[in-house]
Amino acid sequence: MAVTGGVLVLYLVAHMVGNLKIFLGAEDFNHYAHWLRTIGEPAVPHRTVLTLVEVVLGVSIILHMWSAVSLARRASAARPVKYQAKKKSHAQGYATHTMRYGGVIIAVYVVWHLLDLTFFVVNPKGADATPYDRMVADFDPSRWYITLWYVIALLLVGLHLRHGIWSAFQTLGLRTPRSERTLRALAGTVASVVTLGFVSVPLSITFGWVS
Repeated sequence: MAVTGGVLVLYLVAHMVGNLKIFLGAEDFNHYAHWLRTIGEPAVPHRTVLTLVEVVLGVSIILHMWSAVSLARRASAARPVKYQAKKKSHAQGYATHTMRYGGVIIAVYVVWHLLDLTFFVVNPKGADATPYDRMVADFDPSRWYITLWYVIALLLVGLHLRHGIWSAFQTLGLRTPRSERTLRALAGTVASVVTLGFVSVPLSITFGWVS
């Protein structure tokens, strides 16, 4: 779970950096989108590298979800009788609500995002428009509810990242009494930067800062 989570974190950081190119204007953003599909040409066919990245991401997501379910079942089997104490710790409540239920919402968001900006099924501009025009049309002020949906989902992604990165540090044996504060700060910083980077795009379009 930690390894697949690491793959997904690296992808999110790279994806966020690419999204921020929208602030450089339509030409730069469209050029970036075109470059993604032509990486490696002419050594490899069109879209080969991007397709390989998508396959790795798909496998990582499936394995990540499978790991979550498997770990939950193992934990339940290891402790079939509930603890007598009814009060849960802050960490337990955070993990249960944010990671488990937030993960389900994030999964729904990923499906919507693919239908919206990858397959263009629910995008108002469709497949014939440029990537920049599709993005701007998607978060038009008249479609504020789509922006709201994206922002809520991205905030959950941020919470998921913060707890997930910290848990990965523990799982991989990097946590020590001396490094705990630094690693917690690093997890929070990465989660905050990624969340703000992603959220800035739909909000900027909806409020007219990008058009």
